[in-house]
Amino acid sequence: MSSDRHSNFERVLSKKDITALAFGAMIGWGWVVLTGEWIRMAGALGAMIAFVLGGIVVLFVGLTYAELTSAMPKCGGEHVFSHRALGTNASFICTWAIILGYVSVVSFEAVALPTVVEYLFPSYLKGYMYTIAAHDVYLSWVLVGAISSIAITVVNYFGVKPAAFLQGVVTILILCIGIALFGGALFNGKVENMQPLFVNGRSGIFAVMVMTPFMYVGFDVIPQAAEEINVPFKTIGKIIIMSVVMAVGWYLMMIYSTSRALPINQISSSGLATADAMGAIFNSSLASKIVILGGIGGILTSWNSFFVGGSRAIYAMAESNMLPSFLAKLHPKYKTPVNAILLIGVISTFAPLLGRSMLVWLGNAGALGIVISYLMVSISFLVLRKKEPEMPRPYKVKNGIVVGSIAVILCLGMTLMYLPGGPASLVWPYEWVMVLSWIILGVGFYGWAKFTNAKTKSEEAMKIEKSHKYKRRASDIMTSE
Repeated sequence: MSSDRHSNFERVLSKKDITALAFGAMIGWGWVVLTGEWIRMAGALGAMIAFVLGGIVVLFVGLTYAELTSAMPKCGGEHVFSHRALGTNASFICTWAIILGYVSVVSFEAVALPTVVEYLFPSYLKGYMYTIAAHDVYLSWVLVGAISSIAITVVNYFGVKPAAFLQGVVTILILCIGIALFGGALFNGKVENMQPLFVNGRSGIFAVMVMTPFMYVGFDVIPQAAEEINVPFKTIGKIIIMSVVMAVGWYLMMIYSTSRALPINQISSSGLATADAMGAIFNSSLASKIVILGGIGGILTSWNSFFVGGSRAIYAMAESNMLPSFLAKLHPKYKTPVNAILLIGVISTFAPLLGRSMLVWLGNAGALGIVISYLMVSISFLVLRKKEPEMPRPYKVKNGIVVGSIAVILCLGMTLMYLPGGPASLVWPYEWVMVLSWIILGVGFYGWAKFTNAKTKSEEAMKIEKSHKYKRRASDIMTSE
């Protein structure tokens, strides 16, 4: 990997910036729309246990990320770790898998925003276009998602600092709304509303648990932007772990608050349980709308974070000749990977055309990519502990072999859940088509990059050979004279 292009990044992100990037990405908008679903599937306590178990998996993975990021603070995160530990081909699989997760989240948010706006303004749906998977698609709905996607693309185009500022402001807004909901539930909610504590036993807990990787993904955005972070390397590792712990606490707080505010029969009949919980606690429809605004804020923070992470991962792969070289272009003024940003922007701008059903499909397909990448990073952690024990590790995990082994086992178990026959097996054809299409696209890009790289090397070799021939001929002429 060439260091000259890497050095063009500017270290402008502070401790607050990267905390907001990671935490804002992890809380997203799932807490607004899906909290009621989790309680219905597993019960109040069952849902909380599922998020604790999912949080434990992510925490072990987070520890491996913390050490590796402090040791190799290079743009690309997973790409850098797996390339050093496992080689080129494994690195391609690992990074392409996490980019599937990132692009899924970015596209997910482009579909989520018009969906949430629909709750605020039900009459805004105009210009019926067609129906996909029982959901009608309207022109006004598509335009809200597409125009918002273009706006987020523009923010990221003009530099990571403006993106981080937006992230910080919106994350504070979400925190205030969440604390208001939690405080209101503590004083005005009822403990008896939390019954039944469990629904569907262990199967209910597992059904919620398999959704947690998509909810918790986000701390891994920090390694992607490592070369733009202006804090000590050891501190980066600590912030990764802190952001995971904060996200676990956040989801537990939202499940507890919603289940305490509303009985399960009301949660089951609610289209947006968290918003209805806020309305019930404060006896105000305005309070419900404030939660929805928090949901919109969550969409923006998650959208923004994964734009940063996804574009940096694509840039790093292109720079290593795993993707076409045009994706490794940095803007001369704003120091952003502009073509990688534009590629993600185009995909997310067209995502709303496929309708609301995309929310579920993207979430599940993206989660599989995320877990596969986490598995390979955990394996990379163990390999580098054995292969390069003397590597400087500013943030070194205690009992690293044990931690890394547990992370591998947990990630492997989670991966199996998504495969056919597992409790969260992907749906055919929609979700598997997404995954298979992503694999085909990756293989095509990889082949293109290898072909053009080989062609460039061949042309360079021919130029060198011609140069040598010219020099030999000139030398022969001079000798004969």
